[in-house]
Amino acid sequence: MQTLTDTKAQLPTLTHTRNPGMPLDLDWVASVQANTSAIERRAATLGGRRSVKKEFQAAWLLKAISLIDLTTLSGDDTVGRVQRLCAKARQPVAPELLEKLGMQGLTTGAVCVYHEMVETAVRALEGSNIPVAAVSTGFPAGLSSYRTRIMEIGDSVKAGAKEIDIVISRRHVLTQNWQALYDEMVEMRAACGEAHVKAILATGELQTLRNVARASLVCMMAGADFIKTSTGKEPVNATLPVSLTMIRCIRDYQDRTGIKVGYKPAGGISKAKDSLLYLALMKDELGHPWLQPDLFRFGASSLLGDIERQLDHYLTGQYSAANRHAMG
Repeated sequence: MQTLTDTKAQLPTLTHTRNPGMPLDLDWVASVQANTSAIERRAATLGGRRSVKKEFQAAWLLKAISLIDLTTLSGDDTVGRVQRLCAKARQPVAPELLEKLGMQGLTTGAVCVYHEMVETAVRALEGSNIPVAAVSTGFPAGLSSYRTRIMEIGDSVKAGAKEIDIVISRRHVLTQNWQALYDEMVEMRAACGEAHVKAILATGELQTLRNVARASLVCMMAGADFIKTSTGKEPVNATLPVSLTMIRCIRDYQDRTGIKVGYKPAGGISKAKDSLLYLALMKDELGHPWLQPDLFRFGASSLLGDIERQLDHYLTGQYSAANRHAMG
């Protein structure tokens, strides 16, 4: 069980070999199935089996903060909003709370913005080692021209983004055109250069868990460094059954290739208790390496405020007003 002391010792980001990809193996893809009822039963057991309290809960919540891609993806984003978000990423918890918890140097895992705000975020985070992630390729629908999507990746990398969250073409999954999905992902991976690429599957639009599993595998074969559930704009975003499906594909891919691929649930994760369920799932299914920011991220914004409120409650025994934990 993790304690506050353990968390403090694990804050530095680790590094590992990037996913080089592999040739598309259609036999492997065709063999992938998903037992929906069994997956849903397994996911339903998490809440009752993995409850943590007191200092253990505080430690896990501090860990969750270090794994957040602090995100703003609104049509009314401004320079000031992004600058405030970056300040929150640098100092995600009130200094007096961190001092009482014996923590120093805690930051979020990254800041995630639209391309237009990449340069602003890079300047605001200068000297912090917090990477900027840019959503790209016609986010969220992924239906702009292919040439435009590829150019957008390059533009974001040039602007300083170290991570690119790309949107796959859902139609390739729905029509089972795995070769097209693979070829698209390979080219997008190449356009990212040294920037890490997170493939957004938009799982809420893929209809079945089998489609989710097969799309996850194809994207990993094509070189995705992370697979990500959602844009956050779909009617249904991250869920525990979808997460279980995707991370078991990650485990199978590592078993066959020896390569670790990261996972990012995004959309709908707004409560501290939800983050604990996802952390428990990752630890149970993939183990300790996937509790580090190079292999696991939450795509979220309001999650951080609720975690900070829970930490305040742990120290004082009282719940503070939500407006005391604003994003900026």
